[in-house]
Amino acid sequence: MSAQFPTRPISRLTGHNGQVLALCYSAGTGQYLLTGSTDRHIRLFNPTTSLEVQKYSAHGYEIHDIAVAEDNDRFISVGGDKIVFLWDVSTHQTLRRWTGHAGRVNCCAFAGEGDALVISGSFDSTVKIWDCKQRGEKPVMTFTEAKDAVSSLAVRGAEIIAGSVDGRVRCYDIRMGVVEQDVLGHPVTSVTPTVLNDSYLASTLDSTLRLMDKRDGKLLQAFRDEGFKNTNYRLRSTLAAGDSVAISGSEDGYIYVWDLLTGGLNHKLKHSAPALTDGSKSFVSMSSKRDVVNSVVWNQLRKEWASAGGDGTVTVWGI
Repeated sequence: MSAQFPTRPISRLTGHNGQVLALCYSAGTGQYLLTGSTDRHIRLFNPTTSLEVQKYSAHGYEIHDIAVAEDNDRFISVGGDKIVFLWDVSTHQTLRRWTGHAGRVNCCAFAGEGDALVISGSFDSTVKIWDCKQRGEKPVMTFTEAKDAVSSLAVRGAEIIAGSVDGRVRCYDIRMGVVEQDVLGHPVTSVTPTVLNDSYLASTLDSTLRLMDKRDGKLLQAFRDEGFKNTNYRLRSTLAAGDSVAISGSEDGYIYVWDLLTGGLNHKLKHSAPALTDGSKSFVSMSSKRDVVNSVVWNQLRKEWASAGGDGTVTVWGI
């Protein structure tokens, strides 16, 4: 599978005036990429042409996460505002703004039939569920089990998987009303369930990715490399190529691709364009934040993926 893994940059998306922290393909065929930045704007790109199609502006602070509804008519965005924004794609306007969090909102996801629910996780250590159909401004449910910031969320059916800076990953079964937790021992920055939802990939601030068995909480595989660094920033890793590889950006400006079964490193790829040689604007002289590859997303239908950098660019990778 690794021989078929796309390692060629096919386009570079520019326009943001700040780090790109949030990255998301549109639903279905993944025809578009949505990006969110510290510049407070969300941009909709066509990754094939590299053209910006639309800009969405309502946030007053940096944007940390974006999620798209299955019908591509709506998306949600969250960030430093402490607000959960629900957007109408075609009118470029917000449909709802939920304001129940006491700290910045780090992550979001759609849930429920017809994507009628929105889930958000915050620096305030809570996970909240919002009902798109109810006119009320209050969450329909709040989970307070986390002892530190909730950094990442994933939804599978009636289950919410939440990673926290307290070093735990919690699985909430909404139907059964139970929560199970795995102790990873280091701040969790990202969780991605497998397609079968029998295990998940977690990124932690000890420069390690872990594949965890959901049934018994056992470690199935650990992914590390001498050059791979994740100790300071929230990096979003992902599973790709039919759950055959794990991909993560790193704080050293590279993207690392591991084989899921062996744990061996398949590829090490540089996110950014080569540094300018005039010295005045050389990549090396910039602050370390520019080097950080904050997020990677995979699109199974297109056999394509994208990486978002602290340099304000998004690189799209294809075969």
